Amino acid sequence: MALIEISNLTKHYSCGDETVEALRGVDIGIETGEFITIMGQSGSGKSTLLSILGGMNHPTSGKVTVNGTDLYALGEERLADFRAGNFGFVFQSFHLIPYLTAQENVMLPLTIASLKGDEKRQAALQALERVGLGGKADRLPNQLSGGEQERVAIARAIVNRPHILFADEPTGNLDTANSEAVMALFRELNDEGQTVVMVTHNPENCQYTDRTIHIRDGRVI
Repeated sequence: MALIEISNLTKHYSCGDETVEALRGVDIGIETGEFITIMGQSGSGKSTLLSILGGMNHPTSGKVTVNGTDLYALGEERLADFRAGNFGFVFQSFHLIPYLTAQENVMLPLTIASLKGDEKRQAALQALERVGLGGKADRLPNQLSGGEQERVAIARAIVNRPHILFADEPTGNLDTANSEAVMALFRELNDEGQTVVMVTHNPENCQYTDRTIHIRDGRVI
């Protein structure tokens, strides 16, 4: 069985009197340890697909199974717990809290973890060291470059050692050099066994990944 199995997935949105079909009968299997790119133009449905895979957006119909668990058969509380325990998320907008240091931002997913305060701080520092920012743990977001803020966001996503790392356009706000550095970091994480599923519109990012899934008008092509 694949780590992630998607069967006949559809997602419809109501827009006034019209129904928009964002996803139309999507079937995908993703294996443990794969680095997958989901590519498509704006409006193709790729970000909708990622949000459904990450347990943040209920599908209209179809099934998403993660490590044998039917994701949307879970109640909201159990789904939230499953998401917190298994998934890490990196977004195009870094979503860092401006008045918290890099270390404090990375500690946020550990709020519900059964760790002591010192253990949480140490785990956050280790995650920052993993992304090359151990020396900037006390910096505020506005004291970091865009590439450094993205690496803080990646550290926050991996601090609880998730089974799957989801990334939505993680290089969309970065210049070429920082984009290449971030993609190399994702590749390193994947080489160490991390499963990564990334949405992008940039074909250059695909050179770092194992497989590319192309989405057009809500369908896998």
